[in-house]
Amino acid sequence: MSVSNIAELSATVAYAAELLHGKRIALLTGAGISTDSGIPAYRGEGARTRSDPMTIQTYLGDEAARRRYWVGGHLGWHAFASAAPNPGHTALARLEAAGKVSGVITQNVDGLHLRAGSSHVIEVHGTMRRVLCLHCGQVFDRRDIAVQIEELNPWITVPENIALAPDGDVLPESTDGFIVPVCTVCDGMLKPDVVFFGEYVPQDRFRAAESLLRSSSALIVAGSSLVVNSGVRLVERARRRSIPLIIVNREPTRADTWADLTIAAGTSDVLPALQELLT
Repeated sequence: MSVSNIAELSATVAYAAELLHGKRIALLTGAGISTDSGIPAYRGEGARTRSDPMTIQTYLGDEAARRRYWVGGHLGWHAFASAAPNPGHTALARLEAAGKVSGVITQNVDGLHLRAGSSHVIEVHGTMRRVLCLHCGQVFDRRDIAVQIEELNPWITVPENIALAPDGDVLPESTDGFIVPVCTVCDGMLKPDVVFFGEYVPQDRFRAAESLLRSSSALIVAGSSLVVNSGVRLVERARRRSIPLIIVNREPTRADTWADLTIAAGTSDVLPALQELLT
């Protein structure tokens, strides 16, 4: 169902609330829920398409590409980290507090669900808040790595206004002279704790997501086009159990034909309205 006006949206959300009445709801969220917080999506209207997304193979094997990644990541980090939760995030936290939502499975790495107050959040693609050493396994706070970068590269300046990519990265004009941070324990290679293109979602995270879904009796997909296979696999599990499936996304998704209801509207509009009806 494509929503074209306010009256139609209200009626559609009311129908969604009927489908969800008395259900224990799991959420699967994607980049579309964070666009109203200033973080662009990978796909759909307004997305900043990239021809060369960073793959794990390139990151590990290409020193120049790894340097470019860290320069761009540092330039975008402050803006990315200062993004605030929007009404969609807040609505889900309130639904959880009211006992309506069992938890959130998110494909996002921005941490905005946690900042909004959701407590049961499974970040299947990891988080930009942490950095890992690939040699010794030491875990670092991203803020500490930012300090190390600025100490190693005192000439670097972060512009006040910057065009973020979906993962908080930007395209730097130059990487000349940039010193890449290393592990302060063993001098090993560092990597943000996120799943790069070409990597698999860690099995423990995916099992946790499956467990959350099994404990739920309905699923809402919010702000995801379901292009990534991990998301489709979770939706397929919900379909096999024949539990209500509602998709809220401005653009068509790979699972629209499976859904009991699709709402082609923004999550910041739909989720707060749904929260009011369910609580």
